[in-house]
Amino acid sequence: MDALINQYILNLVGQQSDHVFASMEKEAQETCVPIMERDGIEFLKQLIRLHQPARILEIGTAIGYSALQMADANKRAEIVTIERDEERFQRAVDYVGQFDVDQQIDLLFGDAFEHQELLINKGPYDMIFIDAAKGQYQRFFETFAVALGEKGVIITDNVLFKGYVVDDGAASKRLKKLSEKIDRYNQWLMHLEQYHTVIVPVGDGVAITCKTKGV
Repeated sequence: MDALINQYILNLVGQQSDHVFASMEKEAQETCVPIMERDGIEFLKQLIRLHQPARILEIGTAIGYSALQMADANKRAEIVTIERDEERFQRAVDYVGQFDVDQQIDLLFGDAFEHQELLINKGPYDMIFIDAAKGQYQRFFETFAVALGEKGVIITDNVLFKGYVVDDGAASKRLKKLSEKIDRYNQWLMHLEQYHTVIVPVGDGVAITCKTKGV
């Protein structure tokens, strides 16, 4: 997206009004914890307001920012979220406690693949949000799509990866390999016969995938 247009949108979004969310954004920036960008999270919240998912699975809690934002967008939604980094998980526990939404957000510690059966059994889900290890996106999708409800959607963040999927000339060797994996995931998503996917250039790129009619 053109930088001027992107800045215009961010200016319209404005500063975070909730002081706890603002604190989380500051912490994430200072400690290099990956969270959704402001325009991206606002887009996700609008999808939730429109779709009204009753049950959401999030792969990759980090410090709980997106889980809490999703809970804010639909206060009746039940959110199951898992994080494998212990320090980030504990910060998420702290923040969930500050918002007093323990009954709405089911925080789990561990590797999503190691707790695959538990997560699937907690479904079905109306929305699955993938925002964890970028190189594992396809595996996350294939593993947990079975828990998606009939009219559910799968949201994947960071699918444009700072533009590296298009031009990785300025990327490090590690980022180049990662961008190649994300590009392969995008190509794979777009050719899935039983799903429709659109990629929206908001935030760091958001893919929205839903089942084709009758699947």
